[in-house]
Amino acid sequence: MVNTNAMETAKQAKNLRRWKKAGIFFAGCLGWLYLSSYTTANHPGRQETVTGITQPDSAIAGAIKAQLSDVKGQATLHFPKSVARFYNQSGFNAAWVEKVENPTQTWEAMLMLDCVLQFGLSHDDYHPRELSYGLLHTILEKPTQVSAAEKAKYDILLTDALVTFTDHLHYGKLNPDFPAPKIDEGIPGGFNGDEALRAAISQPDFMKALIGVQPQSKAYADLQYHMHLLEGVYQGDCYDIPEETVRKMAINMERLRWASLNDSSYIQVNIPSFNLKYHLPDTTYEFKTVVGKPDWPTPTVNSAITYFTTAPEWRVPKKIFIKELLPKALKNPDFFESNQYALYDKQGNYVEADANTLAMVKQNPGNYSLRQSSGCDNSLGLIVFRFPNIFDIYLHDTPEKKYFKADERDFSHGCIRVEHAEKLADLILTRDGSENLIGVVHKAIAGYKTKDFKLNKPIPIKVTYITCEMQKGTLVTYKDIYDLDKRLEMVLYNVTNPLALN
Repeated sequence: MVNTNAMETAKQAKNLRRWKKAGIFFAGCLGWLYLSSYTTANHPGRQETVTGITQPDSAIAGAIKAQLSDVKGQATLHFPKSVARFYNQSGFNAAWVEKVENPTQTWEAMLMLDCVLQFGLSHDDYHPRELSYGLLHTILEKPTQVSAAEKAKYDILLTDALVTFTDHLHYGKLNPDFPAPKIDEGIPGGFNGDEALRAAISQPDFMKALIGVQPQSKAYADLQYHMHLLEGVYQGDCYDIPEETVRKMAINMERLRWASLNDSSYIQVNIPSFNLKYHLPDTTYEFKTVVGKPDWPTPTVNSAITYFTTAPEWRVPKKIFIKELLPKALKNPDFFESNQYALYDKQGNYVEADANTLAMVKQNPGNYSLRQSSGCDNSLGLIVFRFPNIFDIYLHDTPEKKYFKADERDFSHGCIRVEHAEKLADLILTRDGSENLIGVVHKAIAGYKTKDFKLNKPIPIKVTYITCEMQKGTLVTYKDIYDLDKRLEMVLYNVTNPLALN
């Protein structure tokens, strides 16, 4: 006998799809609130414990267990280990296709997958061909016409789609620090999509709980809200929204998922906007920066400043020494001395940089290193802020203040120069509870004295590559100085004709 309540809810969801396709679905997927109120109005008992649930179908559970054990079946899943953990927790019982009186969460799950564009994601990543509405209607309305194996496959694929969606919302699809295989293994003590999905199922508002896994930073929330408007309200009202604008936003929402801007206090250096923002709970300070030129790009980094040094000695990176400074010294043997550089051999012994020695150095430059002593002309300026990273970059002052007057400030060899570095040091010490050291810092700077200042509480630093952001309700775009948008768009959308704006 057909469950009439399930049929009614299925018809409601089918009507919602028709309305959405017709362009009159209220605020696109922002109409989830409408779905909730519509279903509740027609099923007053929705907020109560659902009744009429049959005992778990052992045939479906057996089929789920068998399919998850099949290597070929696992290959069709994006997160097979996560899906297996999800079903292990429930004894392999079906989560979505069991005959229930009011399968609201199943339809909500399908509707969310319909709306992934509003999160800057792609439908193709969530089994759109296999998860058809037609088959789901048959499973729920005419369950005897569908085999246990087919029901199990549908249930597994829907779970995999939702785990994938959840992980993509939290980590991003292409997170360099958290690739899919690493996430699928499970992050001990961290976020796991299978756990988040199971927790959301137990909540009164399933959809709200699931999308709550997104980054909480204001920068992300502002872009996401604007994306909802573009893909929902505006397109529903037949506004002409350029696809390249939508993709540009999606690319940067992806990057913001990687950035983990979740701390109450942190420093963000955004490369394309040439600025540094020091975020504190009650205010934000902004500084101009100079970043790497396209031939020497500044990398994105997620680290923490642990200490800073006044009047630092600069150990010149090998690439800069060999490609830029050594050729200048070969033309002018006094170049090193006049710019406070000292040459050392592989054992750390000082080497007199005369014409004959430099000719020998040219033959085997890898056996030598260069250091610049502290002073007003030191390339690091008067302060350098250190944070662990594999690229050996740092944040520092500079004697070349003229570069801060330019609008586009990509002049460095990868490290980040910051204007008013001394003020930034004062703010960091204040936040660190070390205001008493501010005077000591100023004195060390004035006397060109090399001194380390270790922080009690390392300050997180995020070096990001964000090429658009919301400012006072307006989308602002920045020049893609390293030409990275198009490459990310091609991978994110699986296209060969990227549309992202320059």
